[in-house]
Amino acid sequence: MDFDFSLFLVIATIVTGILWGGYLLYLKSLGEPFSEENEPFWAEYARSFFPVVLIVLLLRSFLVEPFRIPSGSMMPTLLVGDFILVNKFAYGVRLPVLHTKIIETSEPERGDVVVFRYPKNPAVDYIKRVIGLPGDKITYKDKKVYINDKLMPQTLIETYEGLGQGKNMSGASHFTEDLETVSHSILIRQEPRANESVFIVPKGHYFVMGDNRDNSNDSRYWGTVPEENLVGKAFFVWMNWDLDHTGVNFDRLGTIIK
Repeated sequence: MDFDFSLFLVIATIVTGILWGGYLLYLKSLGEPFSEENEPFWAEYARSFFPVVLIVLLLRSFLVEPFRIPSGSMMPTLLVGDFILVNKFAYGVRLPVLHTKIIETSEPERGDVVVFRYPKNPAVDYIKRVIGLPGDKITYKDKKVYINDKLMPQTLIETYEGLGQGKNMSGASHFTEDLETVSHSILIRQEPRANESVFIVPKGHYFVMGDNRDNSNDSRYWGTVPEENLVGKAFFVWMNWDLDHTGVNFDRLGTIIK
């Protein structure tokens, strides 16, 4: 069972708030002033933890949320062990746990790197790049992307040399792909040959793909992402911990996600 940290924060905020507020109301009913010396341990813990969990809940729910990259599906843009920050208000402000949008802000743009709740298991968060917008026709043929029958150009940069947990992608071809709104890096292996697939993106949905094109479980296999499943836009790598190579990879610190 996946641990829902947002639900934990909501419950912790409510419990500590009730305990601390209830104790103050109890003192008021007795006509006694508040004194730390006579404060019971449970009220002291509630008073100490309530503002902390409340602030964390507000920051994590409405401003930014940290995530850790567990797989290589977004290489070379994101590496295994990257710790990233996600803008939670980029695509609308949502209530924690319920995920109900309460404030409209903007919509995803082609090329955005987004975190979303996996449609087949919403308890799991995925991260991919937006390729198709609502109404788009997406064709994936010979490992190239066509949007509305227009080829998105790829330019070969080099043969990729992966380090640490990315060694398994060494030898892949490192390209830049031009999506018109953004140019970004992708990895492609020459084998196996990709089959042609055509998708029409429904209204209110987005077609997403990993930058590691031959090692990504994405919309090519399970379909599009509903708008209500969006969590936020990834924008910053604040740390990388590579257990198989150097520990902390200082070269990744401060990387802007494009």
